[in-house]
Amino acid sequence: MLRQYVGHFGEKLVRRHPLELRVERPRAYLNTLDLVALGVGSTLGAGVYILTGELAKVRAGPATVICFLVAALSCVMSSLCFAEFGARVPRSGTEYLYIYVTVGQLCAFIIGWNLILSYVIATSSVARAWSYVFDNLIGNHISQMLQETFSLQMPYFLARYPDFFALGLVLLLTGLQVLGTRESTLVNKVFTGINILVLSFIIVSGFIKGDLHNWKLTEQDYALNTSASSDTSSLGPLGSGGFVPFDYEGILHGAATCFYAFLGFDSIATRGEEALNPDRSIPLGIMITLFICFLVYFGVSASLTLMVPYYLIHPDSPFPQAFLHVGWDAARYVVIVGTLCALTSSLLGITFTMPRLICAMAEDGLLFRRLAWIYDRTGTPIMAIVASGSLAGIMALLFEFRDLVDLVSIGTLLVYSLVALSGLVLRYQQDQNLSKQEKTEEKMEMKPDIEGRPLESVPEEGTSNILKSLCDPINTIPTRKSGQIVYGYAFLLVLLLTILSLVLARWSSQVFSGDPVLTTVAVLLLLFITGVTVIIWRQPQSPTHLYFKVPALPVLPLVSIFLNIYLMVQMTSGAWAQFGIWMVIGFAIYFGYGIRHSLEENNEPQPPASTSQTLDQNISGHESS
Repeated sequence: MLRQYVGHFGEKLVRRHPLELRVERPRAYLNTLDLVALGVGSTLGAGVYILTGELAKVRAGPATVICFLVAALSCVMSSLCFAEFGARVPRSGTEYLYIYVTVGQLCAFIIGWNLILSYVIATSSVARAWSYVFDNLIGNHISQMLQETFSLQMPYFLARYPDFFALGLVLLLTGLQVLGTRESTLVNKVFTGINILVLSFIIVSGFIKGDLHNWKLTEQDYALNTSASSDTSSLGPLGSGGFVPFDYEGILHGAATCFYAFLGFDSIATRGEEALNPDRSIPLGIMITLFICFLVYFGVSASLTLMVPYYLIHPDSPFPQAFLHVGWDAARYVVIVGTLCALTSSLLGITFTMPRLICAMAEDGLLFRRLAWIYDRTGTPIMAIVASGSLAGIMALLFEFRDLVDLVSIGTLLVYSLVALSGLVLRYQQDQNLSKQEKTEEKMEMKPDIEGRPLESVPEEGTSNILKSLCDPINTIPTRKSGQIVYGYAFLLVLLLTILSLVLARWSSQVFSGDPVLTTVAVLLLLFITGVTVIIWRQPQSPTHLYFKVPALPVLPLVSIFLNIYLMVQMTSGAWAQFGIWMVIGFAIYFGYGIRHSLEENNEPQPPASTSQTLDQNISGHESS
């Protein structure tokens, strides 16, 4: 009885969402250039204008350019894994839809819940950044007034002062959505064009007015700036000086935060249904987009650290203050206008996307059904808009930009790790359309082989047969057994990679300096990881034709998972505590409400004519997990 209950409960966790195929495929009209324009416009935002200053001042110094390179490499691998999901599901959609259709309900909820976190915090952080820039434009009067009124009353784990301006901005956009305002592609294109022009101006100006000595600063330079400055509290730490003042730990911590700056590139992978040549244009569009964004981030971070010593950078408004530092006062206003345009474009894109995801999860029953209520007159999901807008407004009111960025980076890195893991496992699973007859034949073939063996030979050959089946499987297409092998060993790999990441993050200097215990542990972990990877590699892959498949399987998804986990463990304990609270709330909602109210739970009884087909789909869904 208990075994049946546990089995039934497990089946609920891996139930898949039935894909409702459209009668007619939408007209394909996006070429590679269109996809690149879409990706670049979605990616360049608060990360380039605000995050760069924060990273350069306290985390990486001039080595911020390396932080963006590491983050870009992680994004490339993650995006290729996500592109395969776009090929598996013949519909445009988000990671939530793709995982729900192909993997199962629990994994889809985790991804959807973290995407909501990403959207909410992205909205909050961009609104906070908008407030910083506007406040700098008018002489910092807003922040000074709020700090004088509230700074002594704010707990240490919250912002220095409540930002009512950022709250008002979020509520204004929420109100416009409730009234039925639609997203304007023309406005986004205009803002994106202005954004690119201003960024080009910053890069060129930085290389003209920059000084290479700012990449070779010493303690003497720091002492001179300290004596010359009337406000020494605004000076950042010197570190060890030079190009890498905070060592490679600062680069890795900065790279983990830099992941936030690349959010938006995955919008390309979701457009497979609308692309003219998806097998070529989607991976190529992703690569070109990330390359362009990396060049922009490299250029602006290099320009900033060349114009201003990294410890003098203003974290909340770095570029306007940088132009003041070099004596180009007029250029400051050009940069502020470009910054506000970029932030406005990013804010509009996020706020119009966030309620759609919440509404979709509510329609599926994983979140409260009232959130899916749509007002007939405007056709807008009012409850989802109000809920997401209120939560984003509260976050913008109470938390600093840098705290929000760390939190959204953890959630996003987890989402992409799950996407990479799911893509790896799915490639080695049986085709979902495998019939019961094929499964029966497989069992019939296995039965004589087992019965024909002498009983006494089983113990002798047990170990060798197990090793042979793992490293040299007989079948050329995935079976239930090979799929289960990959599923189990993939999760073992994630555990080993997590342990290795923790060892390297906590005791990296001892490992590389030759400490006998820690070096031995790291080497053994690498040997185990290599062995398990070989076992997965030897299993048969699905022959299903897809317009795009991740290359170098299983190495590329595993490297992506390792890099993502390694970046996640660089985050602060405070960010992890906040993330843990968010996940506890999510699991309480899922196990207390979602698992009992999902559409798959309510639609389990099927008409007799389709019962066998439904059972086949459920069995296949259970096996592929």
